Amino acid sequence: MGYIVAGNELETDAEGYLLEPNYSEEVVSVIAAAEGIELTPKHWEVINYMREQYREEGATPIFRQMLKGVNEFWPEAESKDLYDLFPIGPSKQAAKVAGLPQPKGKGGY
Repeated sequence: MGYIVAGNELETDAEGYLLEPNYSEEVVSVIAAAEGIELTPKHWEVINYMREQYREEGATPIFRQMLKGVNEFWPEAESKDLYDLFPIGPSKQAAKVAGLPQPKGKGGY
């Protein structure tokens, strides 16, 4: 499985995560459409946060860390709000839609 972006096929793992990070907006749109997600400004805020964390830490945060980080720019956000945006699982699905490789952590709270 791969995503076709600007005429190029991007390699993915068996679960649809990119093997190499890609920070283009078009990648986000293509993956979000494949995931059945209609992007809103809140999605983009979370996506940009996940990308920033990946650049700084070399990995994306587990859910508890993600919620804490998101609360810095969206103070009233709760778990439910993130699940409304990324219903399959906020930390994993947000990473996928952001064009990042599959998170290594076990998730968890």
